[in-house]
Amino acid sequence: MAIPRIVLAILLALVISKPLELKIFEPEIKEQLILMEQKLYKDQEQTVKDRFAEKIKSTQAEINNLQQQINQQEAKRDTLMIIAQQEADGTGGSGRRNLGPIYKIKKRDADTASSDLDSIIAYNEPLIIQKQKELSATDSLIAAEITGFGRGRYDGLAARMEALQQLIDKSSPIKWANWFIILLFIAIETAPIFVKLISDRSPYDNLLMLHEHHFELFRLEQTTKLNYQTNERTKAMVEKSEGVSLGNVNEVVQ
Repeated sequence: MAIPRIVLAILLALVISKPLELKIFEPEIKEQLILMEQKLYKDQEQTVKDRFAEKIKSTQAEINNLQQQINQQEAKRDTLMIIAQQEADGTGGSGRRNLGPIYKIKKRDADTASSDLDSIIAYNEPLIIQKQKELSATDSLIAAEITGFGRGRYDGLAARMEALQQLIDKSSPIKWANWFIILLFIAIETAPIFVKLISDRSPYDNLLMLHEHHFELFRLEQTTKLNYQTNERTKAMVEKSEGVSLGNVNEVVQ
């Protein structure tokens, strides 16, 4: 009989102790809620950025590819111009200072590379500008979605309980304090039951047992009386029914 009472007492202790824990650790919970709120908003922002990450990466790769074409052609032109200059001043190539046919060939190659560079720049730079505008538009769209998030205060009951649980998980003093509060309320709620179980019988218990015994005897007496009366009425009804049936038979015989 004591087991259900003990279970109920423990349940009540757990329910009652939780609001007290939230109040005792309120300063720490508020700080933890701020961290949780920042993490929540950061996760939301990251979710939006991840949704556009592939598009941004693809557009940036196209810009890099176009710019690399320009850089490669610039490097080629510069190299050919250096080779032509070295041929002219005798520091490279044939090793003789002159502006002869060899220099002219190398100078023509450098001029051709420079002309090709101008063509590539004329074609690639508008594409690069267009791609950069697409990146700017994507950044503006991301910023607009992030701004549109509701920034309500993260301070509900569930949030506070979650913050308390996180504090318990990462702080040993808070964890032990939490257990002591729970055990204290369990002890308070179950103490009357255990005191009753380990105590000797008191005069009140004897009087209560005597009263219950009298009540049980009275109940049995009333039940027996009711059963007797019911049996008597049933017997009378049966006899009456048999008498009527016998009279009907006599009438038929006559």
